[in-house]
Amino acid sequence: MQFDDDKKQKLIEEVHTMVTQNSKIIYQHYTGLYFCLCVDINDNNLVYLEAINKFVEFLNEYFHNVCELDLVFNFYKVYRVVDEVFLTSKIHETRQRKELKQMLMLQSLE
Repeated sequence: MQFDDDKKQKLIEEVHTMVTQNSKIIYQHYTGLYFCLCVDINDNNLVYLEAINKFVEFLNEYFHNVCELDLVFNFYKVYRVVDEVFLTSKIHETRQRKELKQMLMLQSLE
């Protein structure tokens, strides 16, 4: 659909209002990449910042210094990592070695 600039701005404002009523955006910047989570407004920010940090550490180890191209061309692998770390919107797995071992095992099956 094509929208004029006024309509686009109005849609952005409406989405922002809907999201910020019950949620907040937690983000962290790492070497040119932004990692964002939309979480419940009452949740602890530090828990999610730590989760983003663990996620980035895992991606760095898995992709050997992750960059935007790794995420774009290997999005299906990134989704697997997200599934391992964040199960049903909760932080599930924090042991990086266990995650990496599982991912490498899955990769060997491909």
